[in-house]
Amino acid sequence: MFKPDKVQPTQARLNGLKAPPGFKVSIFAENLKNARIIAVAPDGRIYVSRRDTGDVLLLEDRDGDGRADGPGVKVLDRAGAHGLAIHDGKLYVATVKEVFVAPLQADGRVGEPKLIIGDLPDAGQHPNRTLAFGPDGMLYISAGSTCNACNESNPENATLLRASADGQSRVIVASGLRNTIGFDWHPATGELWGMDHGIDFLGDEIQPEELNRIEQGKRYGWPHVWGAGGINPQSTPPGEITKEQWKGDSVPMTLGYKAHAAPMQMVFFKGEDASPLSLPATPS
Repeated sequence: MFKPDKVQPTQARLNGLKAPPGFKVSIFAENLKNARIIAVAPDGRIYVSRRDTGDVLLLEDRDGDGRADGPGVKVLDRAGAHGLAIHDGKLYVATVKEVFVAPLQADGRVGEPKLIIGDLPDAGQHPNRTLAFGPDGMLYISAGSTCNACNESNPENATLLRASADGQSRVIVASGLRNTIGFDWHPATGELWGMDHGIDFLGDEIQPEELNRIEQGKRYGWPHVWGAGGINPQSTPPGEITKEQWKGDSVPMTLGYKAHAAPMQMVFFKGEDASPLSLPATPS
């Protein structure tokens, strides 16, 4: 096992990245330490969570030069702050087991946070909860698995959850999702898509990270089936269920991505030229 050395994100290195026509990769802000999740407000203000330091930063580009004005302003302190979402003039922040909401003020800072959910499932191996509001106005919460590959005792682990905006009720949208940190809705079709982190210890190129079309009530394979239908030799389904039965009741990935890449966020381009997503009929 090896770990690459860290390198500075200079503009020269960024120039070597490939981007689609009409897009450009440049440095917006630097020296943020371990920035995790980004949320952009309707007025263009940018909020960034930093899990290790337990806070949220406000970044602004008031002069329109494509770079943040200064190092950022700390607007919230909360241990384990990770998931962010902006909805109806409020900033939603998720920690491991909690979701807070705070009003956004005219200067971009936030008011006093209020706890609306305090009983998200235990974290274990995957403590990074993420948030997003769907087209239905509901709050979606990703709750990863507690382990690499195991039978969870809490049905809310390894799922995507849907909650009311006030946090008073929630349901499981889909299960068998080991750790779907990034997810978004296609602007034309309304379909929900997510990038799931694959099982470790199956090999350097196995398991591929999964792009899944996430639908209500569906299961997506974890922990006994991976990718397009691979069987995990290191696990045992609960009760009398066989792995073939588990596979038959699970949805295979739509597309695979580089194994162990651990994608963090995903977003559909919502510009004027947004068109329905075209994907192959079978996984590749």
